[in-house]
Amino acid sequence: MDLQLTGRIALVTGGTKGIGRAVVEGLATEGAKVAFCARTEADVAKVEEELRGAGHDVTGTALDVADADALTAWVAASAQHYGGIDIVVANVSALSIGPGPEHWKPSFEVDLMHTVRTVDAALPHLEASGVGSIVAVSSVSGREVDFAAGAYGVMKAALVHYTSGLAFQLAGKVRANAVSPGNTYFEGGVWHSLDQNDPEFFAQALGLNPTGRMATPEEIAYGVIMLASPRASFITGTHLVVDGALTRGVQL
Repeated sequence: MDLQLTGRIALVTGGTKGIGRAVVEGLATEGAKVAFCARTEADVAKVEEELRGAGHDVTGTALDVADADALTAWVAASAQHYGGIDIVVANVSALSIGPGPEHWKPSFEVDLMHTVRTVDAALPHLEASGVGSIVAVSSVSGREVDFAAGAYGVMKAALVHYTSGLAFQLAGKVRANAVSPGNTYFEGGVWHSLDQNDPEFFAQALGLNPTGRMATPEEIAYGVIMLASPRASFITGTHLVVDGALTRGVQL
């Protein structure tokens, strides 16, 4: 099925590793032009070189999404470079897990406010697009209380509420949806690190999933790209859980 993404312009935050990298590559493979950002300059340059070498039209920028001015400037520069914005995928997380106050500020500024600021800056372009789409990457930790209860889980839950509100407020103009991944395994990621350094906890987490495995970034990216696509033209305000039946709550 043609996802109607050829020539569309997408912004992706956190686009060099894991889910974000898979989203950037997936959108580009479908023919979209993709501007992405991440914190580490070397990683940005590497991904940009690899994807351009594969014939994709991508542009990478190194920035800290907690820097509101830098983030807003990146959105504006990307819109100017490509001539608009059709899709925003807010993917960055501080991954600040724990109960202490030192986890609340980065979770608020990065997980939640970077999403709000990116959307605010991109919104005029999304409205002008005619097919504007916002996808926020949340987490199953926002759906149920688990080991990431506290700042991380709360902010991920807030992202779902935020996108639902956007969907209502922008209905008929711009679509907004949230995707909540389950545990996702990739080299250099959290679960890869735990597999190496805390195998007992990793085994416990793995054992919770009835599929017997964790997701790949590409499996999560499929949900993001599908919702971002104009093919999903009547899907807005949706919370898509992609977790291999890890969580057991019933969405009514």
